Amino acid sequence: MEVVILAAGKGTRMRSALPKVLQPLAGRAMLGHVVDTARALEAGRICVVYGHGGEVVREHLGMADLLWARQEPQLGTGHAVQQALPHLSDDDVVMVLYGDVPLISATTLERLQQAAGGTRLALLTVALDDPTGYGRILRNPAGEVVRIVEQKDASEAERAVREVNTGILVAPVARLRDWLSRVGNDNAQGEYYLTDIVGLAVEDGVEIATVQPSAVWETLGVNSKRQLAELERLHQRNIADRLMDDGVTLIDPARIDVRGQLVCGRDVEIDINCVFEGRVELGDNVRIGAHCVVRNAVIGAGTRIAPFSHVEDTIMGAACMVGPYARTRPGTVLGEDVHLGNFVEVKNSRIDNHSKANHLAYVGDADVGQRVNVGAGTITCNYDGANKHRTVIEDDVFIGSDSQLVAPVRVGKGATLAAGTTLTKDAPPQQLTVSRAKQLSIAGWKRPVKKSS
Repeated sequence: MEVVILAAGKGTRMRSALPKVLQPLAGRAMLGHVVDTARALEAGRICVVYGHGGEVVREHLGMADLLWARQEPQLGTGHAVQQALPHLSDDDVVMVLYGDVPLISATTLERLQQAAGGTRLALLTVALDDPTGYGRILRNPAGEVVRIVEQKDASEAERAVREVNTGILVAPVARLRDWLSRVGNDNAQGEYYLTDIVGLAVEDGVEIATVQPSAVWETLGVNSKRQLAELERLHQRNIADRLMDDGVTLIDPARIDVRGQLVCGRDVEIDINCVFEGRVELGDNVRIGAHCVVRNAVIGAGTRIAPFSHVEDTIMGAACMVGPYARTRPGTVLGEDVHLGNFVEVKNSRIDNHSKANHLAYVGDADVGQRVNVGAGTITCNYDGANKHRTVIEDDVFIGSDSQLVAPVRVGKGATLAAGTTLTKDAPPQQLTVSRAKQLSIAGWKRPVKKSS
């Protein structure tokens, strides 16, 4: 089977410079969702028909396994599919999908493919309480599909039909090529409708099968930012339901956003308004506090991330305590039982087991050993204005508050840095290192007072 994805729509109602099919749903372009579904069907070829946005669409999804066909000018869905025909083999069948219908499932499409076999025309239809705007499925008294009529061309009786065409179909390529060559544009829009092939299939005696989706929401398309937001919430609720079915505790399933893949162990708890991006793995008994953002991370069993923390491209071991208001940036690796407190930032650093930085610290480009205490206000000065340099802090080091470690520098095992130290040379192991100005008290000094005007 081959797949054609129609993605040439202008999306005028989106009121955006970004092409409609590139508008994000769950953190990625709608068209990307459809392409992934087509890949899940193991399609032999995937051809994307693009128009509005042109090269922007191609650049966004410039993947080696995609074929591209440009529709210019845009003269309807039938005309769009015609642009893909040179890429298709007459010995195969083709499935037509839409770049602005992002939630269609592979399961539903597999059933549609099976219904088509190798010779039938298979249509995905759905019954809607309010079918306004959709093409209606018209059947004869025997229940056989005879044609599809578009809303603008339908009579009052035809508009009362609730079964509608989703536009998604499977057809033999050779038949489709012939039908499209015979489709005209004698309609209210002056366009070449893909739906007109149904009447031609009836004329040719080709059997027409219909399949309904597993859920109506699979077939919902997007034409405006409002519809995009509605579909986003629906999609996120479906994700939340799956997570809860798998045993995850969501304090409020209406307030979670998964923009990628979230994999959870047993007895995971997620508080409100958390955002998960990329691939995130949460081990058993992990707790994520409210308003956290976690991107591309592996979080070990029993770890607690307190509210308002940001975790990005990070690996955390078991039983860590992070936050509130902590930030781990790309390249952060935490061992077991590491504590990062409020307003602590870690970047491109490894912090080993049982070490802690509980308050107001910056650890960047550093290797921190086990059982290290990083005092409040401590920073690693890793950037000289041109290059980054590493700091090495060995096991059992105690760093006093308000210290600056000017990299490259090493703090030996068991060393202690006194509060207020500016370290510019290596600190020897098992010794106290002090670097501060001598304290003075000046007798008779008086504080300045504001001059009267």
